[in-house]
Amino acid sequence: MSTFGEELRTQRLSRGIALEQITAVTKISQRHLIALEQDRFRQLPGGILSKGIVRGYAGAVGLDARDWTDRFLKASYAAGEPVDQDGSGWTEFASNVGKERMERREAMEQRLRWIGAVVLLVAAVAVSYLTVRFYGVRAGWWDTLLPLHHAATKANAAVTQAASLLNR
Repeated sequence: MSTFGEELRTQRLSRGIALEQITAVTKISQRHLIALEQDRFRQLPGGILSKGIVRGYAGAVGLDARDWTDRFLKASYAAGEPVDQDGSGWTEFASNVGKERMERREAMEQRLRWIGAVVLLVAAVAVSYLTVRFYGVRAGWWDTLLPLHHAATKANAAVTQAASLLNR
């Protein structure tokens, strides 16, 4: 009785298809195709990827992909190297990737909310200041509101008076 890999190789050779052609069509590495034909299942990437390699190989040769995938699963189980049939490892991985992306997105949204709140606060303070200043200057009480500005005006007047005395 021939093995899974030998049957697969026989089917390929009976159709006159070279490994290079399968590689060109499926983009599957030749070392994986050779490992598949030689029943060296440990050299395959594992899980759903191994099943994908078998499907691609069978499709490129013109075989029933589902039938050959089932044969592969049986052969790998018989060889003591069962393939993760339910793909739970991959679904868990994909779930974790999805969760991590969502967490990153939520963190980014949270940062953007805080940045928006700070920008809005700064804008509100600036608008309030400009409004009070505008009405204060118009009403004439702005200069008296800030004693520092009033002191600077008095100091400027004193310097101007001293300069005029020196020029005499």
